[in-house]
Amino acid sequence: MLTRRIFGWSRLLAAVVCIVALVHRMLWGMGGQTIAGDNFFAYLTIQSNAAFAALAIVAGIVALRTDEDPRWLTTARALVLSWTITAGLAFALIVWQAGVRGIPITVPWSDVVLHFVLPAWSIVAWVLGPGRRGASWWVVPAVLLYPIAWGIFTIWRGAVIGWYPYYFLDSRQVSGLPEMIVSCAVALSIFALVAAALVLLSRAHPTAGVARVSPGPARAAVRRTSVTPVRRPSHPVS
Repeated sequence: MLTRRIFGWSRLLAAVVCIVALVHRMLWGMGGQTIAGDNFFAYLTIQSNAAFAALAIVAGIVALRTDEDPRWLTTARALVLSWTITAGLAFALIVWQAGVRGIPITVPWSDVVLHFVLPAWSIVAWVLGPGRRGASWWVVPAVLLYPIAWGIFTIWRGAVIGWYPYYFLDSRQVSGLPEMIVSCAVALSIFALVAAALVLLSRAHPTAGVARVSPGPARAAVRRTSVTPVRRPSHPVS
């Protein structure tokens, strides 16, 4: 199927764009000689986009070789897309809050690609891409495992080195521990809502198995109305 192959190549192209943006973002951050640049891989955004690039390569190869995605690939895509889309929403919120508070913040083109362009394209590909199965609802709780583990480790690491990738993870940069807990709970809620939206879209509009043809109603009717021969009782001849 031509459309399937086009989307397969688009997945590979998205992986290349993601890798280029990640490399640029790393060099840009390290060029500033800041602790944030030295802790480039500590960001959830960077980790989730690295997973996105790796999965896009696998998904592109699968799309070029088969007509439908296997169920595990649909699940993996739902998980990774939930992480990258939520990271993009969080980044937009941070940029907006910085503007409101008058805090100068520089956004390189690589950040725009990683946080906005790729997530937007991913949503379009998720809805329209051929060969995608409906995702299971257990993706919603499963998507929380990674950000919870990442958050626990990051908070512990931040207390050791005195640096946090996101300000709301540091109780000193907010009003205290209660606000930090509320902020983390809100972030996890957004992860769950994004995952639920992706699952709902996939189940409402699955794009796999469209070409499969089930037995027609006429054939089924013939099977239902088939007549079994009845043996007529024999009578003795008088």
